[in-house]
Amino acid sequence: MNFGVDYYPEQWVYPHAGTADDPEAQWEIDAELMAAAGFNIVRIGDYSWGLCEREEGKYDFSWLKRVMDVMGKHGINVVLGTPTAAPPVWLAIKHPEILPLDDRGRPKHGGTRRAVCFNNDTYWNAAKRVVENMARALGKHPQLVAWQIDSGVGGHQTEWSFNDDTRLEWQNWLKLKYETIERLNERLGLVYLGQVVSAWDEVPMPRHAPTNHNTALFLDWMRFSSDTIVAFIRMQADMLREITPDIPVTTLLRALQRKFDHFDMAGAVDFVSIESNAAIKAKSSDLACEIDILRSLKKEDIRTPDGEFGFWVLEQKAGQVNWQEVNSLVRPGVIRLFTYQLISRGASGVLFYHWRQPRIGNEKFFGAVMPHHLRRDNRTYKEIAQVGEELKLLAPALKDTKIVSEVCILYTHDNDWALQQPYQPTKHFHLREHIQLIYNALHDKNIQIDFAKPTEDLSKYKIVFAPSLHLLSAGEADHLKLYVQNGGTLVSTFNTGLVDAFSIAPDNGYPHNLTDLFGLEVLEFDPLPPGDENHLTFKGSFTTSHMHMARVWCDIIEPNGCQVLATYAKDFYSGKPAMTMNNFGLGKAIYIGTMSGQHFYNDLVVWLRQLCALHPLLKVPDNIEVSLRQKEGTKVFFLLNHQNSPVRIQFYKPMHDFLTGTTFSGNYDLPPHGVLVLDEHPEAKQAQVVATAEAT
Repeated sequence: MNFGVDYYPEQWVYPHAGTADDPEAQWEIDAELMAAAGFNIVRIGDYSWGLCEREEGKYDFSWLKRVMDVMGKHGINVVLGTPTAAPPVWLAIKHPEILPLDDRGRPKHGGTRRAVCFNNDTYWNAAKRVVENMARALGKHPQLVAWQIDSGVGGHQTEWSFNDDTRLEWQNWLKLKYETIERLNERLGLVYLGQVVSAWDEVPMPRHAPTNHNTALFLDWMRFSSDTIVAFIRMQADMLREITPDIPVTTLLRALQRKFDHFDMAGAVDFVSIESNAAIKAKSSDLACEIDILRSLKKEDIRTPDGEFGFWVLEQKAGQVNWQEVNSLVRPGVIRLFTYQLISRGASGVLFYHWRQPRIGNEKFFGAVMPHHLRRDNRTYKEIAQVGEELKLLAPALKDTKIVSEVCILYTHDNDWALQQPYQPTKHFHLREHIQLIYNALHDKNIQIDFAKPTEDLSKYKIVFAPSLHLLSAGEADHLKLYVQNGGTLVSTFNTGLVDAFSIAPDNGYPHNLTDLFGLEVLEFDPLPPGDENHLTFKGSFTTSHMHMARVWCDIIEPNGCQVLATYAKDFYSGKPAMTMNNFGLGKAIYIGTMSGQHFYNDLVVWLRQLCALHPLLKVPDNIEVSLRQKEGTKVFFLLNHQNSPVRIQFYKPMHDFLTGTTFSGNYDLPPHGVLVLDEHPEAKQAQVVATAEAT
């Protein structure tokens, strides 16, 4: 198990640390303390371009080598970040054309990170040269185990630029996609408002204008910008693999917060690395959802430094952030708890951000493992060191284990981008909120969840949720039909199939290409203003725990062979179907034509569990989070108490706790922010085997 910290050694040299006689003396002290905390890996190097190339073409990586040598003395490996996120000051002064222009044509100035146009050849080539020289200088160092490419690519709304270089690349991208001007005009619907073009150089970028650009053109702009960013990361990945073929590459991702296709990005690297928001998100299911989204980005061809199946966390918050209105301390036990949440959901490497609060720069009061005053008895250091000791016990059990899910939720960036366009039927619908309602219900019933694109192999899932696939291509629709045809259960919701991949609405009924799958047609849809509600009346075997509302959106459905499970209770469509189920091939297609409250989705999951023989991981109270990592012959259960009070758990069979060596049976009170890591006790397993043998 890789357990470590993000380290910025350049901030800890004389005069900010060390002495005039030994400017780098602090590095040795830091490495000793890191090793004492159980850290076996550090991340260094990102944002160091201006130190590695102080003058154009004059590279110096010797100081990074010295840091790596110090870490090696203490048994600590290194993830080395390529420094391309922060160009040196001289580069922007000498080549101002690298600076990005905003949608009004104004430059974003240098002197900080991310001030670049990804389509500019000068920046691209300078980045390529510094990475190549870094790889040749440090790529054979024995401590190097992985490359992190760039850092937080696309952050601070830097995914787009409107430079002349971008315009040329944009028009070339469109030419490759559409081949002819006639096809471009047709597919993008540019006849609308008479904005047709006669040549490729007439196609506009969606810059600031009196009103909104054509939705299809803007959607292609999002795709183009995503492809550009992915190509930049892929350029570095390909070069690093050529120079250091045995060292895997990764890049740092946040959960769908930036405007590029995260699935495409995951395909460009060897393993996924994430940034955790544990310090700023209070609800455990929100965090779990983000972790599962990011874990799911890369399901195959994973190559981590340790050969494990999972993902890495390169920035786990070690304390409060510095950019909220009030940056409260993270309470005792919470860092440990959320670190175990990450591990329980598949992380095979966790590095904390960052080692020590810096004395300089903008993050002086950003939480860290160590405060400004370097003290071994500091609360955060002791808590993280405890996790380090515990992971030494857990590592053998966790080796080669992975997350196995029977349920997935579908998501595409194209669809999300389409829903972010103006002139939607309602601005009060938010896809992320809708997904979270479904996720919460599964999470609270201890059902593990993957996320996937509709075009992935869905056959391994008992249930697939497809929430509001507003934009749905013909190929995606065919994949969904194939999944159900072969025996799967699909649960889809309102605002599905309203446009195709080119943002064109169908003329043969909603949901586009899926009316036969669901055995219905959506004739109209009624967006409801905030505070306005309809209600649902249920039929058949769907048991309800509460009266369920219909809010935000109500599809008016004409059934065509489907079974009606619920109807609306009022308005002119009172009695019309709101929830249906249709047999299609060997499977079932369920359609929910409205958005409800959390209680509805809880009841939905209970009903689906019975319908699809879906079982929870363990029988525990709903406020205990359960995850399972497994391999053949081994199951490791994680039980997390996110409450501020103890929660009583009843164990129906003996369970062994890896952290304490204790065997539990009967009642056990899991303390506030407590963690259990369990398997069935070996004696209990043996007793069951003997009993089975005697019975036969």
